[in-house]
Amino acid sequence: MEDGVGGPTVEEFLTMSEEQRAGLPKARQKKLAKLAEVLRRKQAKEAAVSAEGSETSGVPSKRSQAKAQREKSAHAAMAPIDFVNTTPKGEFKDMTQPMVNAYHPKSVEAAWYEYWEAKGYFSVDVDSSRTHAGDQQFVMVIPPPNVTGSLHLGHTLMIAIQDTLTRWHRMSGRTALWLPGVDHAGIGTQSVVEKDIWKREKRTRHDLGREEFINRVWAWKDEFGGRICNQVRRLGASVDWKREEFTMSDKLSRAVREAFVRLYDEGLIYRETRLVNWSCKLRSAISDIEVDYIDIQKRTMRKVPQHDTEVEFGVLTKFAYKVLDVTDDQELVVATTRLETMLGDVAVAVHPDDPRYKHLIGKKLKHPFVEREMEVIADGILVDMAFGTGAVKITPAHDPNDRECGRRHQLPDINVIDEDGSMSKNCGQFSGMMRYVARVEVERALDSLGLLRGKQENPMRLAICSKSDDVIEPLLRPQWYVRCGDMGKAAAEVVRNGELKIFPEDFKDTWYYWTENLRDWCISRQLWWGHRIPAYRAVHRQSGEASWVVGRTDEEAMARACREWNTFPENISLEQDDDVLDTWFSSGLFPFSTFGWPDEEHPDFRNFYPNSILETGHDIIFFWVARMVILGMKLTGKLPFHTVYLHAMVRDKTGRKMSKSLGNVIDPLEIIQGCSLDNLLDKLSQGNLDPTEIQKAGDSHKADFPEGIPECGADALRYGLLAYTLQERDMNLDVSRVVAYRNFCNKLWNATRFALLNLGPDFSFSVDYFRSQLHAARTIDRWIISQLNETCKGVDCNLKEFRFADTVGLTHNFWLHDLCDVYLEASKPIMRDGDHDSMMIAKHCLYYCLHVGLRLLHPMMPFVTEELFQRLPNRRSHDPVESICISPFPTWESRFVDDEACQRVERLMRITRCVRSTRASYKLPPRATPKVYILCRTEATLEHVEDMTPEIATLANLSLAKPLSISAKDEVPPGSAASVVDDDIEVHVSLQGMVDIPSELAKLRSSVAEREILLANYVRQTQVPDYETKVPAQVRQKTGDQILRVSQEMEVLQELVERFQGLLLSSGLDRGLENALPDPS
Repeated sequence: MEDGVGGPTVEEFLTMSEEQRAGLPKARQKKLAKLAEVLRRKQAKEAAVSAEGSETSGVPSKRSQAKAQREKSAHAAMAPIDFVNTTPKGEFKDMTQPMVNAYHPKSVEAAWYEYWEAKGYFSVDVDSSRTHAGDQQFVMVIPPPNVTGSLHLGHTLMIAIQDTLTRWHRMSGRTALWLPGVDHAGIGTQSVVEKDIWKREKRTRHDLGREEFINRVWAWKDEFGGRICNQVRRLGASVDWKREEFTMSDKLSRAVREAFVRLYDEGLIYRETRLVNWSCKLRSAISDIEVDYIDIQKRTMRKVPQHDTEVEFGVLTKFAYKVLDVTDDQELVVATTRLETMLGDVAVAVHPDDPRYKHLIGKKLKHPFVEREMEVIADGILVDMAFGTGAVKITPAHDPNDRECGRRHQLPDINVIDEDGSMSKNCGQFSGMMRYVARVEVERALDSLGLLRGKQENPMRLAICSKSDDVIEPLLRPQWYVRCGDMGKAAAEVVRNGELKIFPEDFKDTWYYWTENLRDWCISRQLWWGHRIPAYRAVHRQSGEASWVVGRTDEEAMARACREWNTFPENISLEQDDDVLDTWFSSGLFPFSTFGWPDEEHPDFRNFYPNSILETGHDIIFFWVARMVILGMKLTGKLPFHTVYLHAMVRDKTGRKMSKSLGNVIDPLEIIQGCSLDNLLDKLSQGNLDPTEIQKAGDSHKADFPEGIPECGADALRYGLLAYTLQERDMNLDVSRVVAYRNFCNKLWNATRFALLNLGPDFSFSVDYFRSQLHAARTIDRWIISQLNETCKGVDCNLKEFRFADTVGLTHNFWLHDLCDVYLEASKPIMRDGDHDSMMIAKHCLYYCLHVGLRLLHPMMPFVTEELFQRLPNRRSHDPVESICISPFPTWESRFVDDEACQRVERLMRITRCVRSTRASYKLPPRATPKVYILCRTEATLEHVEDMTPEIATLANLSLAKPLSISAKDEVPPGSAASVVDDDIEVHVSLQGMVDIPSELAKLRSSVAEREILLANYVRQTQVPDYETKVPAQVRQKTGDQILRVSQEMEVLQELVERFQGLLLSSGLDRGLENALPDPS
């Protein structure tokens, strides 16, 4: 080996003595030492490769080729197929065709939902509910999704949880009513329709007028509003569609008016002018939940609706106000991130103890642009002397803190921004400009007057309207409010005393925080689409006196006005408020308005209210859940439900919120029916994403879904989401895990298909035979029934306590491990070669597992379980129900408890795992069928093992499984690998003819030699002078980790060397071979 420099080669260097090496230049010594180490490592690797022979010659082994072929075949079998549903809508699906060899969601899920709906399985009438009162009744309303919306993964999780509960209660014999509905979504719907009209006609709602615009919204709702309901059907939601509600229906609108009038009459609704979250684009106040916040760290340009150019944010602008009536030229410098609001300044506040400004308190300031004198005021509450200049401009009409300050000092409120975002008439030369145009112009004007004092970057939090992407403007507007203080405290108390239960209980603290500090609720919105507020401005025609009155109808409002002024209708003009109610107001009535309230004698109200449970996302615990509770208690005198279950927020796998602006939103239908990578990328480019975000999202899609998202089906998506519910607050969803549950569906399909082939079409299950003969069945038969029985118990218990992830775990383990991996495999010999009686009871056990196991899964996976349930041979001979969704949910039965069988099979599995571990340790190929000798120390153990010998041989793939007494140890052939199972059992796997012991030993020793060199190198690195002080900590940590890793690998390899040496000695192959083996040094 040449090193490219004159002098000795590496090979020559290795033969040199230490004295000869010392005579070389030090740099040369170091160079050759490194090359020598590389050469030793290379030779060690080559020795290992040589010992492995053709296994690593670059040609794939037969084993790897077979595995690749199996994977290819499985992938091909699961590829989407062209399927056309020929079943007439609402009719029973044709089940005469044989099962295909793989699970295909599209064909499996076809036709069933229409059949369930046509049969009325989900419908509930009052008469049936009367016979199942109290605990025998389950009532729940769906959190009404927006009529404009489409499914997202949050909806999907909600439906998976709620449908699981509903189907479980229905199958458990209870009257189960899950009431569907959609929300009119005031802002969302109005925005969508306005955009559509502008796109088509280039007209605004104001061009159309209120009546025509409302007609357009209803037409849009009729045409597109059912989209989300159809998507809910795709997920299998077993809601009572005959009871579907819409929050703007006549029925629910009546309840809204009634609620408003009652609350007003009790003094709980009032009208007041306050600062509100205002969207200039929508020209409306919006609720807190409709405000998103973005953190800006530095100067940032951002597009804002109604502005042609980008707007600057993240900047603090300083300017001066000149002090009047002083001899010298004094000024106060203030700073703001919203420069345009200075046009509404009425004062400048300083701290009363600030020595810089004490002498100016009470002085007047000149406003540079409007005829307005301002005063320097002292306010120790608002002003922090150490922050900024220590002087704060006061704009009471446009900032909540300034407004409180203004109230303390009786300052006027001067509005400078109108509803559309233009500057008001109070702004002098800037009146009529859009607010951010005015921001630029005010800066220029200040600069020209010599009053600008500079700009600097300033981190800030920007409030954004989630509906319009507009920057929120705090504006003073007269609004209607609900007084919530006492009602909030009552809502806290019902949780504290246990009347209302909240799960998970961690959210109780959140509940107390919100309800015990409940601020008054702004319920008016300046929209046209929504429940028009039933309040009227009454004006007395003679006196001109004006007053607000309320009424369920125009006539009632007029009558109230007449009573107030003791006059006649002709003397009063009446005009209804143009504003509409916050969408959350009508949604807050949903648990009782849907059942006929305010008619408390309505049969639905009497039978279905209060509801049993409310299930929703924890993000709306305040915006919706708390409001339902306070309104329900106040208006009906009862809690609307006795239990609240809050699910987690669905985020992407990295923990980011799923957002259209990030491009990480996955449509559930893309998972259900599959989506190519090209379509995923096209969707990104069609949106309004920033190019940087498009690149990020595209790279993520390419990494996560290189071949697109495979067709998973609704069942796998539901089951996968339920598995994630261990996470209480945030669910970081990895879609690839849903794909894994699609594979579980395929396993379920093929297991049932295999079972049906073994049962045969003529098999008929007999309940009497099964129960009478089970005691005489094989241990493995009794074990599987006992395992299934315990699974039934666990599932029922978990669902009662909302432990959905645990329910998934139990059912998944039963089907995948107990039934498929153990029972089906162990039963193959009996199904093939067993006697009639043994085969018959085994078939009954197998059928029973399918019949019960599918019903256990059904609430979570409705489609595939119905498909397989209907394929059970001659099921109607013992089970008359038409559909699995109305069949009884399995329950635990004491007769099926069999502890002895479970203990024996547990021992069987320990033996099997021990044999499999030995096979892996000695690298036996999967098709190898070694002989195994099982040594038992007691006669009882020997008897148990003899009973399970056929199953051991089958599960461990053995040519012989021979139980022996410990006294017969001599029968174990030499060259066997021994392992201890427990205190009573040893397993000896005969390796004669299975393993080339000398060759394996040579390979292991070569591997040990290679790692010794590596370890010596790493240790040598730690022995350099001043290692602890001169080498960086992260490097020392990495070296230490490498030493630990290589040491652990050497321990394992040394153990294997010793094991093979023992085999070598016991087999007699060691004689004359030791000299032929390579020296590990």
